[in-house]
Amino acid sequence: MTGPVIVGVDGGPTSPDAVALSRWFAETSDAPLIVAVVHPAPAALGSGRVDAEWVADRHRAAQRVLDGARKDLEDATGEIDYRMVASSSASHGLHDLAEQTGAAMIVIGSGRQAPKERLLAGSTAERLLAGSVCPVAIAPAGLPAPPGERRVIGVAYVDTPDGRAALNAAAAVARRTGDQLRLYTVVAEGDASLPFLIGDDVERAFLDTARETYEASLRKAAESVAGVTVEWAVIAGDVVDALADLTEVDVLFCGSRGYGPARRVLLGGVSTRLVRRACRPLVVVPRGG
Repeated sequence: MTGPVIVGVDGGPTSPDAVALSRWFAETSDAPLIVAVVHPAPAALGSGRVDAEWVADRHRAAQRVLDGARKDLEDATGEIDYRMVASSSASHGLHDLAEQTGAAMIVIGSGRQAPKERLLAGSTAERLLAGSVCPVAIAPAGLPAPPGERRVIGVAYVDTPDGRAALNAAAAVARRTGDQLRLYTVVAEGDASLPFLIGDDVERAFLDTARETYEASLRKAAESVAGVTVEWAVIAGDVVDALADLTEVDVLFCGSRGYGPARRVLLGGVSTRLVRRACRPLVVVPRGG
């Protein structure tokens, strides 16, 4: 990481999860941490004094949120900057701050209705994920603890530009921390309706060929990563269910979709569903340019 880690906080029940995750990323990468709370900017057209009083009240509320974050980070090491950002929305404010600071990552918590130890992206997360200039990490609700001493960094890998972008981002973190990297590709299980249509032998040959192709791709990807211990696995099942339930990793990196604006997050079908279900912190990485 060459830029700061930004964590967006709102004082809600999932803010401490985001703070804990952002602290881990910042400290393990020796990056500055920016704790940001977004409050409403004065309206261009307002009712004068009433509008000013409301904005001032929101400003005081934002300061209380930052004070709470300071308590959560009392024993943290490294450079920490606390900022209040005036903007029309939380996602817009965090996006602008990331561009201004050249952020390496934005970290946010799950939505307020997220079930314990599961992701459930709220409106701010979904808007950020629709065009962020840097990776976006989402912490599950009730994050049990930051990653421990023996960590496993997972990557949902496919041999596409966005899959390789996720691998590169995860490898950079693992190289810095000395953690193990584990790559996963999910291959679909047999469809009960297919044998009736194409025959058992054809379906079995298709699935075997797919698995062999994925294994070769994973092996090649693992060999391309220098200075990191890498394992890989092909999992059979539904791609979202299999990745969302990976409990053996401490954090999971995935790409956005394989097309769209270069160097922007743009959610695809798998990543869209993962941000609503994963049981471990999820980092969605923009595709490379």
